[in-house]
Amino acid sequence: MNLVIVESPAKAKTIKKYLGGNFEVLASYGHVRDLIPKEGAVDPDKDFAMKYQVIERNDRHVQAITKALKKSEALYLATDPDREGEAISWHLSELLRERGKLKNKPVYRVVFNEITKKAVNDAIANPRDLSHDLVDAQQARRALDYLVGFNLSPLLWKKVRRGLSAGRVQSPALRMIVERELEIEAFKAEEFWTIEADTEKQKQAFSARLTHFQGEKLEKFSITDEASAKATEEKLQKAGEQGLLVVKVEKKQRKRNPAPPFTTSTLQQEAARKLGFTTQRTMRTAQQLYEGVDVGQGTVGLITYMRTDSVNLADEATAEIRELITQRYGADQLPPQVRQFKTKAKNAQEAHEAIRPTSVSRVPDEIKNHLSKDQAKLYELIWKRSVACQMIHATIHTVAVDLQCGSGNLFRANGSVIAKPGFIAVYQEGLDDGAKSDSDEKLLPALEEGETLPLKAIRPEQHFTEPPPRYSEASLVKALEEYGIGRPSTYASIISTLQDREYVILEKKRFKPTDVGRVVNKFLTEYFTRYVDYGFTANLEDELDAVSRGEEEWVPLLSKFWGPFKDRIDHTQENVKRSDVTHEALDEACPKCGEQLSIRLGRHGRFIGCNNYPTCDYTRDLNADSSEKEEPEVVEGRKCPECDSDLVIKRGRYGKFIGCSNYPKCRFIEPLEKPEDTGVTCPKCNKGNLLKRKSRRGKIFYSCSTYPDCDYAIWNEPIAEPCPNCGWPVLTIKTTKRKGSEKVCPQKECSFSEPYEG
Repeated sequence: MNLVIVESPAKAKTIKKYLGGNFEVLASYGHVRDLIPKEGAVDPDKDFAMKYQVIERNDRHVQAITKALKKSEALYLATDPDREGEAISWHLSELLRERGKLKNKPVYRVVFNEITKKAVNDAIANPRDLSHDLVDAQQARRALDYLVGFNLSPLLWKKVRRGLSAGRVQSPALRMIVERELEIEAFKAEEFWTIEADTEKQKQAFSARLTHFQGEKLEKFSITDEASAKATEEKLQKAGEQGLLVVKVEKKQRKRNPAPPFTTSTLQQEAARKLGFTTQRTMRTAQQLYEGVDVGQGTVGLITYMRTDSVNLADEATAEIRELITQRYGADQLPPQVRQFKTKAKNAQEAHEAIRPTSVSRVPDEIKNHLSKDQAKLYELIWKRSVACQMIHATIHTVAVDLQCGSGNLFRANGSVIAKPGFIAVYQEGLDDGAKSDSDEKLLPALEEGETLPLKAIRPEQHFTEPPPRYSEASLVKALEEYGIGRPSTYASIISTLQDREYVILEKKRFKPTDVGRVVNKFLTEYFTRYVDYGFTANLEDELDAVSRGEEEWVPLLSKFWGPFKDRIDHTQENVKRSDVTHEALDEACPKCGEQLSIRLGRHGRFIGCNNYPTCDYTRDLNADSSEKEEPEVVEGRKCPECDSDLVIKRGRYGKFIGCSNYPKCRFIEPLEKPEDTGVTCPKCNKGNLLKRKSRRGKIFYSCSTYPDCDYAIWNEPIAEPCPNCGWPVLTIKTTKRKGSEKVCPQKECSFSEPYEG
């Protein structure tokens, strides 16, 4: 008998089926031990010695592993193929060794990138030793995060507000979001005008934009007001009385190559753009697909490991993909050579392949009935991207036409048509804010140089420059990757931590910093500038990568970080007052007593108050004008459903909401934000979905979309999994400081719970 250890019970169940009777497969349920949760867990004076203890909620799983080991001849550690997986294996082997359970028993480390019979058996047949370089890198990261959190968080309690915390990687991410918000607030819109000409040929209408006027090339701000635009229009109308002369027709053929297969980062971005998934939802669903789903012939892992920086594909995978393309789309859709992609990440050794289906012969439509809605959507996205990456390029015909309108005046029309779709027939990558696709350019009629077209109209168009958009989940993940902040496998936790701490909120699927988030960021950027610097954070990630490759020692790395950081903590403790952080002086006198006003942080956010408090109690809303009351914004196109008065956007103690303008006679209110759909069917009525909502006190809860017809509601995040005890169709994810994350049954009479690693 041999004992195999993996992280999750779902993974254990799948692997057990492949290995047969000589192997027992048990789950560790994630990490088995962690740093003691108090001061002194990492001792800088003793080469950063780390004090660990067994995680309470996993103690029973360690006991089960210990018991099974007594009957086993060998221990196979088959945790995930990355730093965290290596660390889990190392911690477990150390724990068992300390307890004297590994005497005369060989310990093997096995790694596989996909949970298929071939991959698992190949890994068991070719084990390796534990990688101490990967373990050192993970320990160094854990120690850094502990030292920052355990020293910086108490300082925030004293200088800003009790209960706050700061993280090594989350803080630069918060800075990104706050800086973008400051850019938006400082932005001043500038007016500019464009001039369009409408024309046609053989009843096919199209328009062209003015590029040259009176012999001069136009820039963006060449025409900046209505008077200039009207004057230009009049001159062009007169000059174009004889029509528009086609002076140049430029035709080109362009090739577009497919995007590489998914990495963790690009999967998170595309799932956010195309499916509306949060990073956590994406990773949770990908974990399920990786660990195994029963698709009719037993449980099988459907995708390769989902935490990876690599864009490489195994030779067997590309061969299978090329065969499917030939059969399904035709041999003419196959390039002569296998497409190879280059990994951009500096250290992509944590997994050896991109995210792909374990077998592309499992076509999404054929297995979707065996998958949940989220699993089916994500699997289809991964399948299509993997197939498309090995198809021929798309051929796009473009045409640019210059039309002369009198002497020295030129209009340009652009058009394009996809001549051969190639990979686009299967999959096309989503676009970020402001990016233009080929479909933005319209198809033009066939035009010849020298012909004249009728001038139908000259249209001046007014425009205003726009501020940069707030970060969405997709654009934030992309920015984190570009700056080298964190690792793709940590992006989901970075984003959820910022939201859990209420430093940022999602408003129309965009991240907006809260007042507390702004003050925390101000404190960190002013007093811990180096530690929220993007370059410093990225360089630290590079050094951790160097440790994982065996190129750098982890103790000197921590020493280099700890000395200056501790000095900065001590200096701030002694020399910075709370008012230095929470007060922001204004160049304005109090209208009540004449003292200076300042922006201050209160219980419900930032406000303007008098520095002479408590002698003077003058305050006002931060956004209110000092001389006149702020008029509420009317909600266009809607009336109050109770009294037919106008609905307006109001500001209350807990933020903005929609209310009736006839208040207090009518007390109708509703939330400003549209609730987020979890995609989980309501277990009570089976008609609506459970929506993520916010209570009046700002607490998150989940309730049925058909309310008030169905009043089902729960506090914890739902997942579409039935309870193994009572069969209730929905479990929830409950997170506590003591037990961590658990799957629990929301039924009061059912006591089911088990550790959750999502």
